[in-house]
Formats: sequence, C-alpha cells, structure tokens
Amino acid sequence: MPDLPSLGQRLSTIDDQIADAARQASRDPALITRIVVTKFHPASLVRELYDLGVRDFGESRHQEAQPKVAALSDLDARWSFVGQLQSKKARQVRAYCDAIHSVDRDSLITALTNDESVVPLDAFVQVNLTDDQGRGGVLLGDLDSFVDRVENAAGLKLRGLMTVAPLGEDPRPAFSALRSLSEGIAARHPDAQALSMGMSGDFAEAIAEGATHLRIGTAITGKRPDHG
Repeated sequence: MPDLPSLGQRLSTIDDQIADAARQASRDPALITRIVVTKFHPASLVRELYDLGVRDFGESRHQEAQPKVAALSDLDARWSFVGQLQSKKARQVRAYCDAIHSVDRDSLITALTNDESVVPLDAFVQVNLTDDQGRGGVLLGDLDSFVDRVENAAGLKLRGLMTVAPLGEDPRPAFSALRSLSEGIAARHPDAQALSMGMSGDFAEAIAEGATHLRIGTAITGKRPDHG
C-alpha cells in the first residue's frame, strides 16, 4: 500500500493545480488567495501549515475557532470566518477575524458594525443561488439593497460576494452567475470586486469564473479528525 501524501505534498499539489487552472483562464495565480480551512483540526496543524508558508486560514465554528486563534496569536496569520454565523456571536468573531465570508442578514450587519474600529473588517456578502430559502445567503431580489447596507455600515469594508455551489450539480453555472452579479455590484461599488467561491472539489471551475478567494479544506488538510 503506497504511503499517503504528506501535508506539504498535498499543499504543493493543490497550489500547482491552482496555478494550472489560473493559467488556463489567462489569470495570474498570484492574484488568487488560497484560504486553508482548518475546521476540526488542531492548532498544531495550523502551525505546520504556517511553517510551509500558509498565511490565510479559515474557520467556520466560533466555539472552536476562538480558542484556536488565541493559541496561535504569535503567528502573523490572517483569519477568515467562512461558515454560517449567529448574530449573537458576531461581535466575538469580529474580535479575532480579519474577514467574514458569510454576511447575509441585517442582524449580522448590526452586530458587526463598529464605529470605533481602526481597521475595518472585510465583509463578503453570501448569495443564495438556489430555490431553497432555508440555505444561507441573500436572495437575489434583496441583493442590491443589502450590499448597499453593508457598504454603509461603520467598521465594515465591502470586499465582494461569496457563494457555495449547489451539491450534486455542475458548479460552473453557479460560479458564472455569481460573476455576473459581481459585475453589476462593481459598477456601483468599484472596490467590491472580490469573489469568494471554490472549495476542494470545485476550485478549478471557480478560478475559470474569476474566483479571487478559494476556501480549501480537506484537499490540503486531509481527513478531519473525529470530532464526536
């Protein structure tokens, strides 16, 4: 039985695939941010990744992320919150994260607003591209007005849009749709052209449609430890 690839080998493989996908799309891979999602993995794995050159990390569970980030406060790392965020926990998350990729409710805008913030929090508006209103994300009919409210919120910096491709479907149409929406948003908010889309199984398609931020977990970190 062949040896499983090491963490460094997995990281190198994914980075090569990102570069290949970028070149095929006539894009500069240096302009694509690869966020390694370390949910359910220990702080020790984050340190290993940091030693391998990773600086952008993602978490999606506040109760896990808060102590993990605190334990790694000596690292010059950038933290993104990439999961659904409860409004009652938003202020706590803001204290240790540099970016939120799942802003989708007015209650979140209110909770994240900070008139005294010296460094604004990067905010990505999550868009729901499905017919399921129970999924996270702003519905298309509400998007323009919601984006305006994020733009006008004190202490938030509107960076762009985020989506999760529908499970079991070709992800390309969803990513193409988000790209089209982004072009419309950028006409009114020229500094908000970032696109957070693409995960372990579909980042190549996301890159082809203009993704600027990839959220990649198990393809790099390996199987998640048993978390009960």
